[in-house]
Amino acid sequence: MTEVLLAVGTEKGLFLGRSRDRLSWEFSGPHFPMNAIYSVSVDRREGGVRLLVGADSSHWGPSVWRSDDLGATWFEPPEPAIRFPEHTGASLTRVWQLQPAGPEAPGVVYAGTEPAALFRSTDGGETFELVESLWNHPQRPEWGAGYGGQGLHTILTDVRDPERLLVAVSSGGVYRSKDGGAGWEPSNQGLRAEFLPEESQYPEFGQCVHKIARDAVNRDRLYLQNHGGVYRSDDAGASWQFVTDGLPADFGFAVAAHPRQADTAYLFPLGGADDRIPPDRRCRVYRTEDGGESWTPLAEGLPGEDHYGVVLRDALRTDDAAPAGIYFGNRNGEVYGSPDEGESWSLLISHLPDVLCVRAAVIA
Repeated sequence: MTEVLLAVGTEKGLFLGRSRDRLSWEFSGPHFPMNAIYSVSVDRREGGVRLLVGADSSHWGPSVWRSDDLGATWFEPPEPAIRFPEHTGASLTRVWQLQPAGPEAPGVVYAGTEPAALFRSTDGGETFELVESLWNHPQRPEWGAGYGGQGLHTILTDVRDPERLLVAVSSGGVYRSKDGGAGWEPSNQGLRAEFLPEESQYPEFGQCVHKIARDAVNRDRLYLQNHGGVYRSDDAGASWQFVTDGLPADFGFAVAAHPRQADTAYLFPLGGADDRIPPDRRCRVYRTEDGGESWTPLAEGLPGEDHYGVVLRDALRTDDAAPAGIYFGNRNGEVYGSPDEGESWSLLISHLPDVLCVRAAVIA
């Protein structure tokens, strides 16, 4: 029987859930109490399961921990796994993203940080080096900072070509590399920066991108939740088009793609920059099955009224079981899950600290 691991990063620690039916769950934690957990990865490439966690202690600062026994024990390197070189004059605030590359690049793990930078590991996340080419990009000094800080929060690799990378920065926009990170170009054509003067709302860079997900089948198709606007790209991010028909709002933070089904993605809309709560105060996930041409609300089992839970950019995820499980956590400290691709939902755990990120994967 399939076993799924659900990792829930919160403002005050990491909680790990395990289930064989995705209906009943056993949770452990908090691991790293009093640490804010902004990033978790589940790496299954080497025949085992390695967990990497970006933990942010208000006393000790940020660190990357790892576990090779599903959280029974944790290891923190004696020297920081991620450190800015002295010549940059920068220091690490937090780790926003930990992303293993595909099976074509064993041992390679990418990290996105605040201040916005990309780091690369070749030893499974034990040590990282700054990708200097992006740090030295002439546009980087002009990047802004989103409401939550200037973080590089999205890293997409491509199983067809390990040299192709895409990252997103808040507020810097989307950047792509076709040569393994040696060079980078902004890729924001069609993305609106609504917070700029009307005549300047489509700049080359500087958009406040919230999250990007890649289609499971058409690997050149991407889904993007912007600061005001949901977009799709059919050319690997070279250009973007607005896809909001059927959504109650075009603001939000999170987007996730189905792990196997083409043209299928999930969003959790919010009511806009002025209130940032669910439209109509109803907890609803929206799904597209036609590449964003239309969206359908999925709400069976979710709170129907007077709900104020905000889902952050990394707190909506899928597993890779069949049928796919969909999970989200909110700032109310609730985690909901669906074992049937969003058709029905149940509350998995509640009364947690603010949920910052969620990861799910089949482990057995």
